[in-house]
Amino acid sequence: MSENQRIAKEVLEAIGGKENIASFAHCATRLRIMVHDKEKIDQDKVENIDKVKGAFFNSGQFQVIFGTGTVNRIFEEVEKLGIESSSKEDVKKEGKKQGNAFQRSIRTFGDVFVPIIPVLVATGLFMGLRGLLTQDEILSWFGATPKDIPPNFLLYTQVLTDTAFAFLPALVAWSAFRVFGGSPILGIVLGLMLVNPALPNAYAVAEGTEKALTMFGFIPVVGYQGSVLPAFFIGLIGAKFEKSLRKRIPEALDLILTPFITLAVMITLGLFAIGPIFHSLEEWVLTGTTAVLNLPYGIAGLVIGFFHQIIVVTGVHHIFNFLEIQLLEKYGNNPFNAVITAAMAAQGAACLAVGLKTKNKKLKALALPSSFSAFLGITEPAIFGVNLRFMKPFIMGLIGGAVGGFLASFFDLAGTGMAVTVIPGTLLYLNDQLFLYILTNVVAMAVAFTLTWLFGYKDAPQESSLNKQMKAEEKINKINNSLTSLEIPSPIKGEVIKLEEVPDPVFAQKQMGEGMAIQPSEGKVYAPFDGSVGLVAETKHAIFLEHESGTQLLIHIGIDTVNLKGKGFTSYIKTGDTVKAGQLIMEFDLDVIKQAGLSSITPVIIPSGLPSVKEVLPKRKPSKETVLAIQLG
Repeated sequence: MSENQRIAKEVLEAIGGKENIASFAHCATRLRIMVHDKEKIDQDKVENIDKVKGAFFNSGQFQVIFGTGTVNRIFEEVEKLGIESSSKEDVKKEGKKQGNAFQRSIRTFGDVFVPIIPVLVATGLFMGLRGLLTQDEILSWFGATPKDIPPNFLLYTQVLTDTAFAFLPALVAWSAFRVFGGSPILGIVLGLMLVNPALPNAYAVAEGTEKALTMFGFIPVVGYQGSVLPAFFIGLIGAKFEKSLRKRIPEALDLILTPFITLAVMITLGLFAIGPIFHSLEEWVLTGTTAVLNLPYGIAGLVIGFFHQIIVVTGVHHIFNFLEIQLLEKYGNNPFNAVITAAMAAQGAACLAVGLKTKNKKLKALALPSSFSAFLGITEPAIFGVNLRFMKPFIMGLIGGAVGGFLASFFDLAGTGMAVTVIPGTLLYLNDQLFLYILTNVVAMAVAFTLTWLFGYKDAPQESSLNKQMKAEEKINKINNSLTSLEIPSPIKGEVIKLEEVPDPVFAQKQMGEGMAIQPSEGKVYAPFDGSVGLVAETKHAIFLEHESGTQLLIHIGIDTVNLKGKGFTSYIKTGDTVKAGQLIMEFDLDVIKQAGLSSITPVIIPSGLPSVKEVLPKRKPSKETVLAIQLG
């Protein structure tokens, strides 16, 4: 078996097996898995698998980070294990059902803008390169001045840098139609109608060189060059309208009437209603964003630099795409980029500190590549794989991001584009800002690295599995030497009956172990001793508790109640929790059990084969007294 085959098998086992997978796909860096039951996933086990750089839930998906290239090979091996893959779109559709309404709306908003970002990234890089090539200092190296640049070359660079923003409504409307289920080609045409040269140019109207058209005596009409919200809502409403028409128009006329009516209605609404309303809203949002970014003394950067990566963790950071696009369209630069770059660089530095400080080979192999990934602008492996796992490095990264963000605002740094950060983001600052950009990020990294090294991470002492086992045995032996017997009170109020009277041969014949049973008088289960929760069944009808002596106790609520699939049960504990004697750990509805025609008799069992248990003596006493007397060996 190859290494990747072994890893694929381990991942499958750790997420609950084949039957727990609803759908799975992969992107550039991670497996994206939709599961039936989140509780079946052993996240610690997943994170300790070789080559795994982190694992987390986001947008309703369990995402396992492997990194570029590796994820493709692991994905192929998972497929070979008999798992039918899904498209990324199918997984996204499943994920959209998860989360609250706000989270779902933000994800949808992000789905519209994410496909547009690569074009805007390229445009930003073109702007940076043009700024570099037209600098006096750079030209002087070749004995030239800005006057020596050929006009045709400047026109060529203008085509590269201006086209995406001039036709931005077409891109947004196309993407919105695609996301909301309409015909993308109709979205493109509607977007192009919004910037038709026959309409007064929005930039010219803003400069005062042209006047807006006035329709019906009071509606101002202009082109929507560079606008986002009008195109977004035209795409949203237009797609819904088109789908509605297709349900009502006969198939024979669909090809002619549906696009005709959709375009006619939507461009009318777009120019006379949606456009003016949402363009005004867009201006208010831009004014508010600009006001925040212009707060004096670097305050904006301090706040945004600290909170940005927290917002990234919540998964609603896609809203910032819209703000960055607005800034670039309106001002030709993006001050937000410099601030969030510092925040990302700081998280990478915190992760690097952990990687250099730890002696744990597995953690080092995870942290060092993850930190480099963050310096390339992808922080998820560092955040979810390392920093959040230990929490303090994440906090130190937030502090470093706040310091770096403060400097970015204080120096008035602003990139020429968006969506590229840290090392690749340098290309957005190829002008007189370059030195300050590097300084800002170095300071953010230095603060985060130093704080993490000094206060944020302490390497846990490494113990061999043999030493851990010996210590566990010593602990149990120590307890057993001082504890020779254990009495367990009834965990449920009611009548205590013999196990032989339970209407289930498995329990009655003591195949599960020795014990007693209880006919409940109320639907509440209390912890009978201090200990830990070994297991809570998925259907909540059975609980395994473990005493500090190692003695285990099975509380099986009712007979065949597994068929209720959790209906009528309310659990206040989960696997791995600690409990105190007398603590309410479960409630169950006796009426639900009765109406299902099932018995509520509850066996209380000491499972067979426990090495610490020598003898179990059932006692039929009132429920508040001893139910089981156990002799420990």
